[in-house]
Amino acid sequence: MNAKIIGSGNETMVLAHGFGGDQSVWDKVLPVVSQTYQVVVFDWSFSGAIKEPNTLYDPSKYTSYDAFSDDLISLLEELNLCSTVFVGHSMSAMIGCIASIKKPHLFKKLILVSASPRYLNSDCYEGGFDLKDLEKLFSSIESNYYEWASFFPSVVIDKNDSESIKMFEESLKRMKPEIGLSLAKTVFLSDYRDILEKVTIPCTIVQATNDIVVPLAVVEYMKRMINGEVLVEMIDTIGHFPQLTSPIQFLDVLNRAI
Repeated sequence: MNAKIIGSGNETMVLAHGFGGDQSVWDKVLPVVSQTYQVVVFDWSFSGAIKEPNTLYDPSKYTSYDAFSDDLISLLEELNLCSTVFVGHSMSAMIGCIASIKKPHLFKKLILVSASPRYLNSDCYEGGFDLKDLEKLFSSIESNYYEWASFFPSVVIDKNDSESIKMFEESLKRMKPEIGLSLAKTVFLSDYRDILEKVTIPCTIVQATNDIVVPLAVVEYMKRMINGEVLVEMIDTIGHFPQLTSPIQFLDVLNRAI
């Protein structure tokens, strides 16, 4: 999983990227946080940064976040870490929540960045997407993955931040198309609302004010349903990647959260 430990602080921070990304998504904040923390960065099994041939990702295994949470637990245990500050972006936020339920001693704090327990709208729940939206998304990925990967970053990242758009586009294009489709279905059809009440580790939810992927109603829902202590930090930026589009504000939020 290309795990690296950077910095030599007394406490450990774990940075976990989301769908289509790799550890480079943390490049703008890593030099700062590694001055005071021992920081773990890694690439999930689906990432295009995993050395070929990628034998880690098995579509039948990763049909839920459960397998990813087991990978996270294995990684932390192999590195002999406990009481970590876990910063999970997008899908990794929920993976961190699941892992914290299984092995709470591994986590001191959960920082949930652009998190959602469910993307699909249903009765009395606004996730942000109707089923027809998701079917269109899957169809675009399946019919021409690289064309979709050229378009999608400008939807989820501020159009004025061309550097971040290019970085995420390159990361998406390194991922295998068949992995991209399999993972998209795992992520966007997931429903982890029922685990929120089991989360007891203190949480900070970090959310951009204008995120097309996660509506503000999801933030309010998570705050209401998580059982442990919850704080919400809003960052005035556009898109799903506040650590890229507003790294200074993101670092300020991390400092307050910790």
